[in-house]
Amino acid sequence: MSQPLLRIERLALALPEGADRLYAVDNVSYDLNVGEILCVVGESGSGKSMTANAVMGLLPTGVHATKGRALFAGQDVLAMNEVSHRALRGRRIGMIFQEPMTALNPLMRVGEQIAEVFEAHGLLTSRERRERALALLEEVRLPDPATALRAYPFELSGGQRQRVMIAMALALEPELLIADEPTTALDVTTQAQILHLIKDLQARRGMAVMFITHDFGVVAEIADRVCVMREGRIVEMGSAREVLDNPQHEYTRALIEAIPGDAVPPSRDDSASAPLLSVKGLNKIYRSSGGWFQPKREVVALDGIDFVLGKGETLGIVGESGSGKSTLGRCIVGLNTPDSGEIRLNDVDLRALQGRELREHRRRIQMVFQDPYASLNPRIRVGMAIAQGPIANGVSKVKALEQARELLATVGLDASAAERYPHEFSGGQRQRIGIARALALDPQLIVADEAVSALDVSIQAQVLALLDRLKREFELSLLFITHDLRVAAQICDRLIVMQKGRIVEHGSATEIFLSPRHAYTRELLAAIPGRHGERESVAAAAGSA
Repeated sequence: MSQPLLRIERLALALPEGADRLYAVDNVSYDLNVGEILCVVGESGSGKSMTANAVMGLLPTGVHATKGRALFAGQDVLAMNEVSHRALRGRRIGMIFQEPMTALNPLMRVGEQIAEVFEAHGLLTSRERRERALALLEEVRLPDPATALRAYPFELSGGQRQRVMIAMALALEPELLIADEPTTALDVTTQAQILHLIKDLQARRGMAVMFITHDFGVVAEIADRVCVMREGRIVEMGSAREVLDNPQHEYTRALIEAIPGDAVPPSRDDSASAPLLSVKGLNKIYRSSGGWFQPKREVVALDGIDFVLGKGETLGIVGESGSGKSTLGRCIVGLNTPDSGEIRLNDVDLRALQGRELREHRRRIQMVFQDPYASLNPRIRVGMAIAQGPIANGVSKVKALEQARELLATVGLDASAAERYPHEFSGGQRQRIGIARALALDPQLIVADEAVSALDVSIQAQVLALLDRLKREFELSLLFITHDLRVAAQICDRLIVMQKGRIVEHGSATEIFLSPRHAYTRELLAAIPGRHGERESVAAAAGSA
């Protein structure tokens, strides 16, 4: 049998003093063969990304290998100096990072960043680098690659930026591609395209791929073999078929069970709900003034949006990136100003109010954001972050902080968390803090904008259950914005499907999930990872758990 391209042998990576455990990775061993896709699966903190960073020579400060080897083509990369590692990175091992917006330089055009890969290794002339960059953007099927070549990262969508990252990772035709959660926060149709693209490129180039993920739906779509990690250790390993059909470890079964399933909640009696929020004829157009070589542009974000949300109801707004769903949520909360239309809360037109009267009504609508870390001030303790809203509305600091501690307990955190800073919490815990902050002003309506899209599937399920419980306890209405119909079906009574700023379908969760009428809705359902073909394996495994 031929030597594996990558062999991890009894690897241990020690964490800095004061961490929640001694080792990020503890006694980990696995092989990755040429032409194979190995999915390394686990929740945040399982050690899956840290292992990949060790292979790339990108371990964070304070983390170091205490034993073991990482052999790439027979060479121990852990024993290499920085010069040798730099020669290996990009040329023989490429990496796709989870968040392309932070991995790409915001001040450099896309073409320059791809060309820089060749320049760093002293390859090609300036003209050849540009030609090769264009060819790579064509290979990853970026729409209008010539325009994308001149664009800055912020001018591209999330899926387009991820394709740029793939192009950069493939630029020097590496033998090993490491893909670290490359589809986590993408909408389902873009996610399906990226998975298909990686699988297609891997087959055509004969690469080995280490695909890091927390989602067994993704595993069902792309994996040849699976390695399941938990708290720095491997708990299960085998072929994708073996692990999906017959998972042996309880943690593997728990991850599979956490995949949002096909079951939907029963329809509710809409006639029992008095209207709380009414949106009528809402329009919003984003305009850019243009610039050098750039024409003026108009993007229709909302086009004649009409709907009613009842008291105590959860309404899902579903669509891809660019569908207008987040713009709709921000207009309702008051973070964006629509061009025309009505937003009525308790039959009061919010757009007709000003000053104190507007502030009084707007406090009744609060928002839970997609990225809780970005929405929390890193320099302010969590308790004060929750208390700021009540303090601004006349509540004493002492009483507001006392209420903040009570709310932290309500969302499942210890009251002592009020004295800690946002960076001291996990992603799921920070989202609970965001929910506590939204509850602080005693709202009637919460707008949750992609509130679980970047979370591990097991944490996602916990946050969904928390939102549903709090909605009943506090008698709230919930506007739940998501790109995933499976997630929406777990919590929503009714669904609205948006495409290019318009509502293309609406109805009960049951009707839309089981009998979609519009072609776009059917496309969203078909794009769910693992829903077809391998989906039966996942469902069977979950059922046997």
